[in-house]
Amino acid sequence: MAATRLVAEVLINRVPSSACTLFPKIVLPSSCSAYHHIHLKHNRCVLHQTYQVQSRSVHFSVPSLQNKLETGHDAEIEILGKQYPRDDFTTVTPKILSRVGVSLQNQNHHPICLIKERIRDFFYTAFLNRRGNPLFSIYDHLSPIVTTAQNFDSVLVPQDHITRKKGDNYYINRDMMLRAHTSAHQHDLVQCGLDCFLVAGDVYRRDEIDSSHYPVFHQMEGVRLYTKHELFEKCKGGSHLELFEANSARTDLKQETHTLEAVKLVEHDLKDTLIRCTQHLFGKDIETQWVETTFPFTHPSWELEIKFHGEWLETLGCGIMEQQLLQSAGAGDKIGYAFGLGLDRLAMLLFDIPDIRLFWSTDERFISQFQVEDPTSVKFKPFSSYPPVYQDIAFWLPTDYESNNFYDFVRTMAGDLVENVQLIDDFTHPKTNRKSHCYRITYRSMDKVLTLEEINEIQDRIREQVEGELSVQVR
Repeated sequence: MAATRLVAEVLINRVPSSACTLFPKIVLPSSCSAYHHIHLKHNRCVLHQTYQVQSRSVHFSVPSLQNKLETGHDAEIEILGKQYPRDDFTTVTPKILSRVGVSLQNQNHHPICLIKERIRDFFYTAFLNRRGNPLFSIYDHLSPIVTTAQNFDSVLVPQDHITRKKGDNYYINRDMMLRAHTSAHQHDLVQCGLDCFLVAGDVYRRDEIDSSHYPVFHQMEGVRLYTKHELFEKCKGGSHLELFEANSARTDLKQETHTLEAVKLVEHDLKDTLIRCTQHLFGKDIETQWVETTFPFTHPSWELEIKFHGEWLETLGCGIMEQQLLQSAGAGDKIGYAFGLGLDRLAMLLFDIPDIRLFWSTDERFISQFQVEDPTSVKFKPFSSYPPVYQDIAFWLPTDYESNNFYDFVRTMAGDLVENVQLIDDFTHPKTNRKSHCYRITYRSMDKVLTLEEINEIQDRIREQVEGELSVQVR
């Protein structure tokens, strides 16, 4: 790939918590993207940063790949200038890979970027070290291409966990994938000595098609670790308190290695921090409530809900980090919390954006609404109300049918002209026990009126090719 590149390698020793800005924020021109790879070498942390002109080159070395999504042919995929072998686990599509490198979280004035910056600014001003510098550092240019070990194993996701399903993720091959969450970088960053950091980036999950779901969305997460001194220094008699205890049992309140005193202090700091951050975004009067939940990488765990327009909405997940994760990353002498939130959902709520597809619009009528001096007061004003076009398709299912395969196929064939795909009939033949699905596809463009002729052309291609792609039988 012909592209100008700047490669910087930074070698750092393991550093104390006061050096959270060990990787200085590098401001890139808007035409550039960045991807990083972090690993340990001779007990030192190596951060490779590669910056390239953002041509977002994605090349498939086999023709008509959309006809070979599930064939397992021996072929390679080129993403951001690097070749990756395909295998029987490959689920990435040309449509999805065209989004790699776009990095909406770093595009000035884009609503995703605006929300990221508001959260970043809260942490920059609310938490300062003794020198008056921000305690938290931010990493928002990390490559979305990760190993399956980074995405799952490093955050303790069990081998049989449902989130590993081929039908739910964008696998490049059995060993590599597009990250399903920004938590894929937690272990590496902690291993490099960081103990207060934020990560923002695009994440990829195969999902249904409607106005609030898109296979590429954006997350932001934070991690904070505490030493014994940092956690207890303000407590009366804190010198006698401990982070850990032996011969203890795991309960609903704590992990087996933690003392209850340590967990309760970290929980208080975590919840206080996230309530204040939520008030920073939605105002002091926002109603909030905590809901207990479970995650593989935290315990105990909670979700924060806000009351928005009369409804309780989940905005983030958080919890006390599993000590096993910290031990494997070389920080077993500390205790910490982690949280993660969806930038797209927050932007839709705060800016009144009705359709998640709008985030990918290049229409000036969308972008210009956020290019103002004070974007915190912006409410999106719809610039189009084009009528929808409905088309139905029904087919008999094979035994290994995955609905997400059909949704991906429709996205590949019709792109962002598809507003919604709804299962309207799930039928089982009483004699043969064969199953059939009928889907209603809603087509609606955000910038023009669609003609029945052009939609019929797309629908005909879907009908013609879906049988070969997914081994279904059109009815």
